[in-house]
Amino acid sequence: MGRSCLPKCRLARIIGWIQMILGGLVILVSILSLTRFYYAGFFLHNEDICQHFYNVRDVSDGFDVKSFSERAGEVIDMLETLQGKLESKLQEMEKNKGTLLDKKFLEDQIVGPLHRANVAVRQIRVPKVAGMNSTVKEDSLINFFITEEIRKYITPKENRVGKINVYGTEKVYNTIGHACVLYKNELEKYMDYDIGSYCDDDWNLAQKLMLNGCDPLPRRRCLTRASKEYQRPYPINESLWRLPDRRNVRWGNYQCRNFECLSSKNPKRGYSKCTGCFEMEKEKQKWVSNSSLLVDFLISEVLAIKPGEVRIGLDYGIGTGTFAARMREQNVTIVSTALNLGAPFNEMIALRGLVPLYVTLNQRLPFFDNTMDLVHTNGFMDGWIDLLLLDFVLYDWDRILRPGGLLWIDRFFCSRKDLDNYIYMFLQLRYKKHKWVISPKSKDDVYLSALLEKPPRAI
Repeated sequence: MGRSCLPKCRLARIIGWIQMILGGLVILVSILSLTRFYYAGFFLHNEDICQHFYNVRDVSDGFDVKSFSERAGEVIDMLETLQGKLESKLQEMEKNKGTLLDKKFLEDQIVGPLHRANVAVRQIRVPKVAGMNSTVKEDSLINFFITEEIRKYITPKENRVGKINVYGTEKVYNTIGHACVLYKNELEKYMDYDIGSYCDDDWNLAQKLMLNGCDPLPRRRCLTRASKEYQRPYPINESLWRLPDRRNVRWGNYQCRNFECLSSKNPKRGYSKCTGCFEMEKEKQKWVSNSSLLVDFLISEVLAIKPGEVRIGLDYGIGTGTFAARMREQNVTIVSTALNLGAPFNEMIALRGLVPLYVTLNQRLPFFDNTMDLVHTNGFMDGWIDLLLLDFVLYDWDRILRPGGLLWIDRFFCSRKDLDNYIYMFLQLRYKKHKWVISPKSKDDVYLSALLEKPPRAI
């Protein structure tokens, strides 16, 4: 028993000595750095002493940039050297057929952490002093957050070797929504992850932040989780009018666990907007079958107004992509906005072979001016919307619509007493009326459907 234990004990001693040497180096570097900062006047905030030791370019507001950069460089060099030695040792163990347990221990407990530490040290933001009498200035938003990953994201990224990038700028500025400062704890939770590892299944937290004005969200450097049972999607000739395979959706943040559960007949389906949108037999009737309501326009009627001119467009609302599916059958490409308000609307649209656009009402549309042939809205913006917010939205739609493009307002409803206000909002842009229908919804509410054409404005 004693002899069989001897190689393992010897390896454990080697690893122990390596860890002690590494710890000693870290302590030594820390002491040297603190000593250098002390003599440079960092702790005393003595600029005269600091400038006596270094040129003004190396010191800013008592922060010894040169010394800090040198120490960080030394730590990086030591980490690289030690990592190289350990990787060589690991290769030697493989050749000598070291035990699998010893190899896994070195990989998980030493080589892996050293590599991550090396990457982390390289990403430390060291302030740069531009010139004489300059001070380090950073956006106050950067220092508002504690989580380092957020700070790294919103810090402007300078181009390498001073070159101008393809956008004609010297830096790239990553943006976040201004309301993110109001949801600091939630955003820091969202950005708290290990770089390169799997993200938490927290899209619902991300959507909450977006809906509350923290939009756009920062990018993340972690891997998105997919369904453990993911299957190949159905071909396009089947997927448009068939419920997708439930195994292609992560259901953890929904009340239902399959598409059948999302039926409008189920009171515990977990969502209230667009009930029935997951029932394909009902969806097949929309925009192609005559309705008893005059506010229901047919796609064939709309396309006949501009034959051959409607090629691309935007469906702005809540749904599962049925409008885009019907337009696809007419060789028209439609992008559908979607939010997962209690059900997998985005997943459903994508699995049908259509394009979902994950945006909120807070966001400027990511399309260039005068590019869309059609903007269609249905089931999302109703009488709850503030008139000033609607004004901004309408002008954004006007921006992306090309001259002669069509704005299709589909079944907008509001109270009778508010109707005049909304009519003014829709007509203020002086669009040409092709269709305009008002129909009662209930005793107190009315429907409005309209098909309007943007004027040329050749100025």
